[in-house]
Amino acid sequence: MLWPGCWALWAALAAVDDIVDSRTKHPAERAAGLQAWVSALDAELAAGTSTDMVRRALVDTIVRWGLDVADLRSSFQVLAGDVHPAPLLTWDDWRARSRGTDTAWARQILILLDRAGVDMSFALRHGEAISRFLDGVQLIDDLADLAEDLGERPLKIPAEVLDRFPGAAEDLPQRRWTMPVQGVLAYLVSMARHWVDQPTLGVGWHPGPAILLATTSRVFLARLDAITAAGSGLLYATPEPGPITQWRLLAPARIRIALAWKLTTLSGPPAARPLPAPPGPAGPPRGQVLPPRLRADGVRAPQIAADRLPRHVAIIMDGNGRWAEQRGLPRPEGHRVGIEAVHDVVHGALEIGLSHLTLYAFSTENWKRDAGEVTRLFAMLDEELRSTPYLDHGVRLRWLGYPDRLPWELVQTLRRNETASRDERTLTLTLCVNYGGRAEILHGAAAVARSVLAGDLDPEQITEGEFARRLPLPDLPDVDLLWRTGAEQRTSNFLPWHATYAELFFTTSLWPDVDRRDLWVAVAEYARRRRRYGAATAADLRANGNEPGKS
Repeated sequence: MLWPGCWALWAALAAVDDIVDSRTKHPAERAAGLQAWVSALDAELAAGTSTDMVRRALVDTIVRWGLDVADLRSSFQVLAGDVHPAPLLTWDDWRARSRGTDTAWARQILILLDRAGVDMSFALRHGEAISRFLDGVQLIDDLADLAEDLGERPLKIPAEVLDRFPGAAEDLPQRRWTMPVQGVLAYLVSMARHWVDQPTLGVGWHPGPAILLATTSRVFLARLDAITAAGSGLLYATPEPGPITQWRLLAPARIRIALAWKLTTLSGPPAARPLPAPPGPAGPPRGQVLPPRLRADGVRAPQIAADRLPRHVAIIMDGNGRWAEQRGLPRPEGHRVGIEAVHDVVHGALEIGLSHLTLYAFSTENWKRDAGEVTRLFAMLDEELRSTPYLDHGVRLRWLGYPDRLPWELVQTLRRNETASRDERTLTLTLCVNYGGRAEILHGAAAVARSVLAGDLDPEQITEGEFARRLPLPDLPDVDLLWRTGAEQRTSNFLPWHATYAELFFTTSLWPDVDRRDLWVAVAEYARRRRRYGAATAADLRANGNEPGKS
């Protein structure tokens, strides 16, 4: 029952990847070929069938199992970027490319298994470890394909890695087997091995996925051994394990996995699912963004000097439930109106020129609320995010929080939005969903401990920067202004690491009554404050009778 769907997803990804990576066609031809393939898929999804063998299998799988077409469309956008690849500057750039393709398709297989009746709760608990494993698989693929990629496109190695080994960026394209090149490759091999070799990752899983994961790990570790043994030959050919090694790894696994599925009772595909919706309006051309929606009453953002604007505003959106109760409405109605308030505030942030906005949507403590209210809130949030809001306005959507206990569909929607908007730069909007500040710090501490145990980090050299790089969103800047609505005056476990030096601003308005003008008031108040960070300013010295520079 599952084989056709899994093979259809694999074949479709391979077909699209082959179009993008074709060495015999001009980049413009590859881009046109990919667009034609995707456009044909959209048309065939509306009809429910296709004359192309691979797309017919994919259409059947999507319709039969109700898979998320938007997630796959996002991966096509990432693959399209490989036609004219931009240089990879950091590991974050590399991960965005990797996770935007392989991880998007892996998610669909996990969803397929879930809908077939396999308990996939482990995928939520171990989501980041699974992503790291897939990163390792992708990195080994990149190393194996190094000989083909040299000289044809920007290197798939982040610049931050090449910078650690001066001379490697010049030597690699010339296929010179120098010490810097050997240093880069040894570093990447070590990193890939660390990501792929996770012996405890499959513990407690359903036997089918667990055996698949363990076997994939052994196969890719064998590929890594072949890469290491190739030496300078890696710059000229693609090394692979020999047929005996492959047989030794795969033959026993096939027997075990066949037995595991034979002993598993599966449910059939969900019945009577509607055809997937066609893609929405095209929006602005790629690279262009729409301006923020302005207020109909003509009120415009105040003029505040750029050096007085906060870089990062974080908001605790308090008072949705109380707003509804004051009006005799069900509490979920307050959340619905609160989402409308978010719309106006986001456009207000765009209008005034903020670069980072973080919203506290659901805390780990909010699970104490009525189950019906929580369920309705998640349904509204999922519905809101499925339309990839603000994407046409250049907003990058990110998620900070933990998947445990969240609905599977909401987790997929949050991750899909991150992939779809990863290249946007006008405003970074971070949604904190199932987030707790102390848990975030524990996450960072555990990551530091693992690095120390692995020998990658000297405990005597641990700095604030090293710790921050191991938080779930390592590039999230410190909070400049933390604003809470609803008349409460506490920070409620919200961004404790990032908000250490934040200016605090509390207002009495309940969140559904808020609009962009309230944001502008908060920002204007921030601009009037003097930030000292523990130091005395010139104005402070004059107030105490001392001139700057005098004792």
